[in-house]
Amino acid sequence: MIRSPFRPQAVPDAGILDNHRALVRQVTRRGMFRRGISLGALTMLTGCNLSDDASVDAALRAVSAFNDKVQALLFDPNKLAPTYPESMVLKPPRFNAYYPIDKVRPVDGATWKLEVSGRVSDRAPWTTARLAALPQTDMVIRHVCVEGWDYIGEWSGPTLKSFLHSVGADLNARYVAFHTADDYPSSIDMATALHPQTLLALTYARETLPDPYGYPVRLRTSTKLGYKNPKWITAIEVTNDYPGGFWEKSGFGWFAGI
Repeated sequence: MIRSPFRPQAVPDAGILDNHRALVRQVTRRGMFRRGISLGALTMLTGCNLSDDASVDAALRAVSAFNDKVQALLFDPNKLAPTYPESMVLKPPRFNAYYPIDKVRPVDGATWKLEVSGRVSDRAPWTTARLAALPQTDMVIRHVCVEGWDYIGEWSGPTLKSFLHSVGADLNARYVAFHTADDYPSSIDMATALHPQTLLALTYARETLPDPYGYPVRLRTSTKLGYKNPKWITAIEVTNDYPGGFWEKSGFGWFAGI
């Protein structure tokens, strides 16, 4: 029998994919493997010899990066996400973080300042009063978690677009990055930052944002998965340098569109 030149010398255990659940979940969720992924399909797509954890990880990350590019190309900055009646709002919202709720470190709103850096003309820090003085937008949208659960929430605050205009941001820059009090860096593309349903949320269900949910300000966007909505924001940077994010370092997709 003639051996196929495409067949690897040593066939790895298909269970090796179990060691990369986060990346597999990201690739299959919005990518071309909607019914699941196999080592054979991954090998054919990437042309890699998937013989160990490192090669599988590299191949999955390559597919995830490709998915990010496709999502960015398909993103419509003018398309609005569905909104819902206030009667459907979950009170209180569901807590989610990389640590349990009893580990939340409350932020002192009286001394809190929002730092601004990067490609902006005004780097003066912001207070909660100054953010509240901007025009406020209210929206009732669905929060979608990558883990598979969701809920309807009501968020209010200035749009990130109005904030970026206020600080003289370079709106042609590629990224807007966020730093937080709980060491959870995150970033989004500029098109999403300028979307009319992307807010710097100050309230939830018309009440001041509670401590466990990001007080005094968190990002709330209708077009991204939950992990792209950092809480307890302390600094915003406008940049052309890829900032990454907390979960992206573990293999989660960066664009994370819904």
